[in-house]
Amino acid sequence: MNKILSSLTAAALISFSATASAEAPLRIGVDVPTAPMEYRLPSGELTGFDIDLGNALCERIARECEWVVQEWSGIIPGLLARKYDAIMSSMTINDARRETVLFSAPYIKPYSAWFGASNLDVETINPETLAGKIIGVQRGTLQDSYVTDTFSDVAKVSRYSTTSDMIMDMKTGRVELIFLDHPAGVATLLDGNDEYRVVGELVNEPEKYFGEGFGVAFRQRDGELAEQFNAALSELKADGTYDEIYRKYFPSDSAS
Repeated sequence: MNKILSSLTAAALISFSATASAEAPLRIGVDVPTAPMEYRLPSGELTGFDIDLGNALCERIARECEWVVQEWSGIIPGLLARKYDAIMSSMTINDARRETVLFSAPYIKPYSAWFGASNLDVETINPETLAGKIIGVQRGTLQDSYVTDTFSDVAKVSRYSTTSDMIMDMKTGRVELIFLDHPAGVATLLDGNDEYRVVGELVNEPEKYFGEGFGVAFRQRDGELAEQFNAALSELKADGTYDEIYRKYFPSDSAS
């Protein structure tokens, strides 16, 4: 009898463990640099396009989201170390990252842009106009790779751990231009402020640097989870939820 009870107890514990595991929060790693993609409200609450879209995706796959804040330079190592189950933090899909992580389908492809003071004596971006300039980028980003490969032989490249530090140095005059995601630059430098402007044209090519758009990153073994996110993203686009979230953060743009 004791053996039967022990077996039943063990089976019950296994069943309970499996149920608890299935209902466990889905941990998503995120850097929290600037609006509108992912940022904190004064209350400390996380918000932004990635946060709202990520929560909607989790809801569609019947999982609770738990956001884990991680500085960008350690965000992929954190995923591989199982600190979280996915990354949703404006991460560009490209071949170099595909060697390490598995991506969802792209969920947005924003432009990058150059920002400078309104009185900056630069109108177009090329090696001649940037000669001798100090350019700020966030370390380890696609913008860092692009600027380093294209302009570091003529300009000084200053790298920052966070976007907020880079923008602070922009405002104090330590850098003359910064190159970052266009929506983030607009939200932090241009909204209600005529001291700064976009310099030159918006950039999202070549694909070698700018990839196919932003994707959710998973460990390579988690293909089933990636497919669940892809199916949920398709549903959100089909029923208008994606457009609703998009217009909240990019009211002057078209989601298409």
